[in-house]
Amino acid sequence: MTADDSGATPRDVDTEDDAVRDVPPEGSVRASDGGAGGVPAEPSAQDRADAAGTVPDAAPAAGDEDEDDENNIAIRLEQLILGADRRYTPFQAARGAGVSMDLAARFWRAMGFADIGQVKALTEADVLALRRLAGLVEAGLLSEAMAIQVARSTGQTTARLADWQIDSFLEGLTEPQDSGLTRTEITYPLVELLLPELEEFLVYVWRRQLAAVTGRVVRAQDDAEMVDRRLAVGFADLVGFTRLTRRLEEEELGELVEAFETTCSDLVAAHGGRLIKTLGDEVLFSADDAGVAAEIGLRLIETMTHDETMPELRVGIAFGTVTTRMGDVFGTTVNLASRLTSIAPKDTVLVDEAFAEELGRIGEAPVSEAEAAAAEKAAEEGTGGPAPSYRFALQPMWQRPVRGLGVVEPWLLSRRG
Repeated sequence: MTADDSGATPRDVDTEDDAVRDVPPEGSVRASDGGAGGVPAEPSAQDRADAAGTVPDAAPAAGDEDEDDENNIAIRLEQLILGADRRYTPFQAARGAGVSMDLAARFWRAMGFADIGQVKALTEADVLALRRLAGLVEAGLLSEAMAIQVARSTGQTTARLADWQIDSFLEGLTEPQDSGLTRTEITYPLVELLLPELEEFLVYVWRRQLAAVTGRVVRAQDDAEMVDRRLAVGFADLVGFTRLTRRLEEEELGELVEAFETTCSDLVAAHGGRLIKTLGDEVLFSADDAGVAAEIGLRLIETMTHDETMPELRVGIAFGTVTTRMGDVFGTTVNLASRLTSIAPKDTVLVDEAFAEELGRIGEAPVSEAEAAAAEKAAEEGTGGPAPSYRFALQPMWQRPVRGLGVVEPWLLSRRG
């Protein structure tokens, strides 16, 4: 799309009005069948050329036939996935959705798509998506800035998901088979079979995640905590990863990173945390409870230590106020967790003072080992109450200045014997 409202001359606008009037009223457009008109007609050679931005040749050279076949399959795949033909220019789509070209372009870019000028490349589903977003703004349910943020967060998340599915899933299933068919020839029927199943699964997982996040938010103590919340934030970082990149083959390195991310994702989820993001050799996670974060950190170290294929790991965790935006976390607490990770010895978990205090407050670790020993001795002698049961132990480490954060006193976290 382009943000130019003058994307067509006055004569062009008059000509395009007929196409705009073809857009069905709101509620009658279905992405699955290309609109109320039923199954879309097979595009002409000129339509396909317009869509691809080329001019069809009457008699293509023999050397161009393979490229033409690939273009045709790419167009057929796009029609299969989108469920409709390319029918509208960005100008026509904006007119059909009842929004300005400027707003339509901002939505389009926020979703992660490049400007396409005035090529006829959009479908009924694009018109409906613009109409829905604009309708949320008109109804006062979302501000314009928030609607653009929704488009951006959805685009970024699904773009990564689509890349992962094609690179790691479909590629493996579309290797040439004994039938003699090429990968390109196998891709279309494979996508045709997988598309409805993956779509249903995506909606299911999204609803589950939305329910989980909504539940956490409404349990916040006050409105301020819904945005700026007190969380435990941790980083787990592979030691010596840069050296590994020089030593391992690309395929081996990819397998190691995938195994690392999979292990971390499973452990974080299983123990009640949330994986914020993965950065190849590093993962960022969070938890509402300091005890949960401590268990995750130690489990990560223990699991990786017993895996001979994995390098050493170090973990840093901090506790405090965190700002959440678009699924990510920001703030001094996050920066501190990152710094703790960078100074942690191999196969250890370092935490900040606020995290240590929180573990003591909730009874997961002793405030001081001297008090814990005295309480245990009193329990053994029968002169006191039952011995406290702590899961974790904390050992104060050396104080050191940390750039941008002042002097920090890390604590070494371990399991209590």
